[in-house]
Amino acid sequence: MPAPVCLVDECAGAVMPFAPVALCAWHAAVSADWVTAHDGVTDVLPAPCRLCGSRLGVRWPSGWLCAVCEWRIGDPVDDELPPPRVDVVYYLRYGDRIKIGTTAQPRRRLAAIWHDELLAFERGDRMVERRRHALFAEERFERTEWFRRSPALDAHVASLAAGVDDPWALFARWTSEAIARRG
Repeated sequence: MPAPVCLVDECAGAVMPFAPVALCAWHAAVSADWVTAHDGVTDVLPAPCRLCGSRLGVRWPSGWLCAVCEWRIGDPVDDELPPPRVDVVYYLRYGDRIKIGTTAQPRRRLAAIWHDELLAFERGDRMVERRRHALFAEERFERTEWFRRSPALDAHVASLAAGVDDPWALFARWTSEAIARRG
């Protein structure tokens, strides 16, 4: 049986054994370069992102982007400007209860609250928090921000968490977007 040759017209280059596509080494390298330029390559950043601290980035021919907050690595961060305010409604689980609260400084706020798990963040301020409190009023422990778990509350939290592996990465992205809008 003859050795396979490259699929590209007028190329008779040999194909590596077990190659998933019949391309010679040169055409495979050209294809890989094209994919890299089109999709970027996920890799460890040369240094932590100055905006969110992530070590995961995407390498493009034009430079690096943070994979979490999409900050362009190397762009200046104006340390004299205060960080933008990003209000979030947070959902914490402690035992069989869920706390619905709001803050613009979630790391500081959540460090001060006993909880087992951060379930989700929702972009919003006190108005959104009040609407959630009203929506789940039947499950609320009187005069607190704590709620009994219910199918409706669990479904709401699940919808917020859908597709989000880490709520902190979502908060970092919202912060990055706020900085970008500020200019």
